Amino acid sequence: MLMTEKDVQTQIGNFLKQKRKEAGLTQEDFAIKSGLGLRFIRELEQGKQTVRMDKVNQALAMFGYEAAPVKISQLANKAEQNE
Repeated sequence: MLMTEKDVQTQIGNFLKQKRKEAGLTQEDFAIKSGLGLRFIRELEQGKQTVRMDKVNQALAMFGYEAAPVKISQLANKAEQNE
């Protein structure tokens, strides 16, 4: 089953929120350290859709990640393994 754009944004937002909290950062701290706006961080964590993948990658880079193409078959295999 294909993930919708909203599913992807929600997953990225949840991931970043988890990493931010693990790092002991508030949203404001994270915004300052990443060079992104507080509003963008809040919206990203809420899963709001954005076309600014450069900003998404800027946020992910704080924790050593980046958004990248993944074969659908890899996602399906991973989902099956998690069940």
